[in-house]
Amino acid sequence: MPKPIETKNAPGAIGPYSQAIVAGSTIYVSGQIPVNPETGETPSSAADQARQSLNNVKAILEAAGASLKDVVRVGVFLTDLGEFQAVNEVYASFFAPPFPARSTVEVKALPKGVKVEIEAIAVLA
Repeated sequence: MPKPIETKNAPGAIGPYSQAIVAGSTIYVSGQIPVNPETGETPSSAADQARQSLNNVKAILEAAGASLKDVVRVGVFLTDLGEFQAVNEVYASFFAPPFPARSTVEVKALPKGVKVEIEAIAVLA
């Protein structure tokens, strides 16, 4: 049976969904926008937003007993692909080879007017 994950170390869901779901040995982390869970603030630059989104993903994985090393796939959503390089540099500081599979897409808009949203799938060995 799927088990929801909830932590105060990442922003709460803003809709009818869980921060993450564990199904068997797989953890599905919902898209994380760059809201600081302690202050409720959002950084302004796309790079800083990517950093906060990835910190939120990391906190959720830790609450599920996993880490970024367990991530096998990441989805990155940007409102401007012109920010790809800046976001990529931040992303590379969170992951090490072998890097997870990833897609990056430009979207028209994201919740709360943010520039970046990041989701992940992790597998526990």
